[in-house]
Amino acid sequence: MDPSELREKIKRFRILIIGRANAGKTTILQRVCKTRENPEIYNSAGEKIDPTVLMASRERGVHDIENEMVFQNNPGFVFHDSRGFEAGGHSEFDKVKAFIASRSKEKYIENRIHVIWYCIPMDEDGRSFTEGEVKFFSQCDTGSIAVIVLFTKFDALYDDEFAELISQGVSRKDAEVLAPQHAKEAFANGPQLKLLYNRKSNQRPPRCHICLPDMDKDDADCGPLIERTAETLDDDTLKQMFVSTQRTNLEVCMKYAVTLSLARHLDSTQAISSHTFGKSDRHIVNVLGRWFPLTSVSTV
Repeated sequence: MDPSELREKIKRFRILIIGRANAGKTTILQRVCKTRENPEIYNSAGEKIDPTVLMASRERGVHDIENEMVFQNNPGFVFHDSRGFEAGGHSEFDKVKAFIASRSKEKYIENRIHVIWYCIPMDEDGRSFTEGEVKFFSQCDTGSIAVIVLFTKFDALYDDEFAELISQGVSRKDAEVLAPQHAKEAFANGPQLKLLYNRKSNQRPPRCHICLPDMDKDDADCGPLIERTAETLDDDTLKQMFVSTQRTNLEVCMKYAVTLSLARHLDSTQAISSHTFGKSDRHIVNVLGRWFPLTSVSTV
């Protein structure tokens, strides 16, 4: 099924994002949708919710995971937000668990959750997993839905490594250059990943994780998140839908247009350079073009 047919069938790619307060969730979604604007919020009936009403509900501690967050800059994505499970958060955990189970049974693909991004901040107050996070990865059955852990605010770890390098006599200039790589290496061997992927304590570990530094900066690059999500989706239908919906990474569109479409139309033993342009080639161009829904494709 090509992306244009997918868009008619599924229309929107749906993501559940989970995380504590101040985990950087909204910032990441803004980067993914290439905007600084706040999302519009719709209830389960598709009715737009007044921001003042929504703010008043939040101040009362009322939060509805069924609400849909949509950024006008890319309405092809629909986000559902969970506040995470502060201090155990049994009530919120039960809501998320029920929401995932309910959405998994939806008749139509477009109403199901297609991927889960679980945000865990790495600033000083958030480097240890909370009870609720451990509970999620040990008890929440997400079925076939891919779960990706996003270690947000990862640049907070750079400061620790910078200080350590300075204490070793490294110059400030060199320490600034070396700190990010040292932080990645230390984290790769640290307690967070050992706990996250330990099947004795976490029976339902995520498919993978990604470290996201500097998402608050104007030139923040969410390309690695886009690439990792596309790689993790093992359903070709969802992979195609996700890739053709995102607008931040042209390279990933080109990659999957070639690997999933071009390979189906060219004999693996035939060199592209020797292929004569004809009706078959025009069809290939059209097929590849469908991976880029905002770009018009013409053939001569």
